[in-house]
Parts: sequence; C-alpha cells; structure tokens
Amino acid sequence: MNLTRRTLMALGAAVLVPAAPAAFAQAYPTKAIRVVVPFPPGGGTDIIAREVTQKVASSTGWTFVIDNKPGAGGNLGVDNAAKSPADGYTIVLGQTSNLAINPTLYSKLPYNPQTDLAPIGLVASAPLVIVVPVSSPFKTLGDLVAAAKAKPGQVNFASPGNGTVAHLTGEQFQKAAGIGFQHVPYKGANQALNDVIGGQVQLYVSSVPSVLQQIRTGKLRPLAVTSDKRVDDLPQVPTVGESGYKGFDAITWFGFLAPAKTPKDIVTRLNAEFNKALQQPDLVKKLGEEGADPMTSTPEQFAQRIRTDLALWGKTVKDIGLKLD
Repeated sequence: MNLTRRTLMALGAAVLVPAAPAAFAQAYPTKAIRVVVPFPPGGGTDIIAREVTQKVASSTGWTFVIDNKPGAGGNLGVDNAAKSPADGYTIVLGQTSNLAINPTLYSKLPYNPQTDLAPIGLVASAPLVIVVPVSSPFKTLGDLVAAAKAKPGQVNFASPGNGTVAHLTGEQFQKAAGIGFQHVPYKGANQALNDVIGGQVQLYVSSVPSVLQQIRTGKLRPLAVTSDKRVDDLPQVPTVGESGYKGFDAITWFGFLAPAKTPKDIVTRLNAEFNKALQQPDLVKKLGEEGADPMTSTPEQFAQRIRTDLALWGKTVKDIGLKLD
C-alpha cells in the first residue's frame, strides 16, 4: 500500500497527544479564545487557522474568535499576541517568516520568538509554488529563467510581503539560477493574487494553500513547487530541483503559540486538543484540499524547530544581505 506524506503525518499524530488532567479539563476555557492571525483574511495562514480551530470548536464546544492583524510581515500580529495577558485566552498562529526569519531580517523586532512566546504546537506545513498568469508566455521554469537572463531586472515577482518565506524563496531561486528579478512586496496574499491574475505582475511566489484554488480554476499556471518532492495536490507540477536546480527545498510551517508565562497546563491542554483534531480524517482531507500537510508536535518539539530554523533562515538573510527596519 502506498501512503502519501500527508497520510503518514496524520497517522503519526496519534502518539503525540498528551493527556490533560480531568479536573483541569472542566475548568478551561470559560470564555472565547482569541486567535490572532498576523495576515489578512483569505491567505494561507488565515485558512489554516480557521480550519483547525473550527474542528476543535466542533469537538469541544469551545469558542474561537479569529482576529486578523496584518502588517510588517506578520510582526504586528505576533507582537500583539506576545504582549497580551498570559491567561490562555489569546493565541497566535505563527509561521516560519515571523518566527524564524524576521528576527534576523529586522534590527528592531518588537518581540523575541524564543522568550516572549510559549510554543503550543505545529499544525501544518506547506510547500511554495511559483505561478504565473494563465496568459503568461512562460510555460516552464526554463522559459522564465531565459527571459530573466535576456532582460536582467525586468521580470518582476510578487510575494505576500518583505521577509516572508515566499520572498526569501524567490531570492534563493534567483541566486541558484544566476538571475535577477524585481521584487514587488504586498501586504498579504489577496492583492498580490489579484494583480498577478490580472497581469500587473509577471509571477508570484506563495504557499500552495494561498493559490491552489486559482490554479484549479485555471487562473494561474504553476511552473514549479519549491519542496524537494512533488506535491500531492499538484502531481503534474515539477519541483525546482527537477527543473535543473538540484537540492532546492523550501517550505513554510505554521504553529500556535501563546504569550510567554501562559500556565503550562493550559499550553498542554491546547496542544492536546489541536493534536487530537489533526488526527481526524475530515480535517486531514480539508487541509489537504487547501494544499497543506497536517503536522503535530509537542511544545518542546515546536520550540526546537524554531531554534533550528532561526539558524537556517538567518544564514539565508545574511547571505542575501537583506535588512528591514
């Protein structure tokens, strides 16, 4: 029997669910939990936050309220959550960009992801995809590279914002291919999507969940995915590595965090419920349809992932020579 990567991760979730004390289970929560999404509605982060919390709400009766707080590459929303009361009633869905990239990218980041936040658990990962409008003359990644070499700096690419994984992945690809694009940063996915579909920008680098529907409806043409393996939801789309750039691998991950000093039993309870939800076939299917792979972890494993990727992406930022203030 052939098992997909998504199926294996979903099956593995069963061993990661910690038990919560029965007495505490009855005491928390007593009111709605605010979920800060540090990007606008409609993007990949927003979709994942809503799908996962809705599943937990349906199984527990808890109430979650999504609070979109976009700006500064996710910094404003994460900072808002980090400075909220550490009582379990504010959490944030962070991702690679605002937890592992921005600390190096910004010289005056208002929060420290390792000391100001308490990791709850990873919930999903997603590869990125390079897309162009369906009207674009670029049919393959090779076409795109040839155009960029013929007219250096005249091919533009959009990303959801400066310092996002999509932005840095685009920079990494330019370095690998020996070409130069003109970067056009947006404040989230929606306007970027509208402009690339309308042809105002020539290509877009984004997480698969943000653009999967537009690919399926024929509005966007995918040229390559940035993961080291093909994506289940886009099986005909080659990887960047298959397109001539061996070893290229870039994904983004998503995870919930609470303000630092949130009681450990609350963090444990939240982790248990998120992991439990991520075992459910309907949520696995729903996330898969959006182009995301379910992930689970303990809070400690999530903290280690942040530490590891801070070093990894920090090196990329320094290699590129990028700095934002």
